[in-house]
Amino acid sequence: MTGDIATIGYGLATIGPGIGMGILVGKTQEAVARQPELAGPLRINMFIGMALVEALALIGLAAGFVF
Repeated sequence: MTGDIATIGYGLATIGPGIGMGILVGKTQEAVARQPELAGPLRINMFIGMALVEALALIGLAAGFVF
């Protein structure tokens, strides 16, 4: 029973980071389309943001195992 609840909790915990990742990549692509000369710095900032967003999903996974 506890495993089922943890699975549902992890599924819900991935919704936010999934939406955040989509918005992050989409907005970066829009910015590169507008100013191609800034592609390098924008890419670096996008990868840093992706790492932070992905950390939220990993915290949700760890919380599912703890509880």
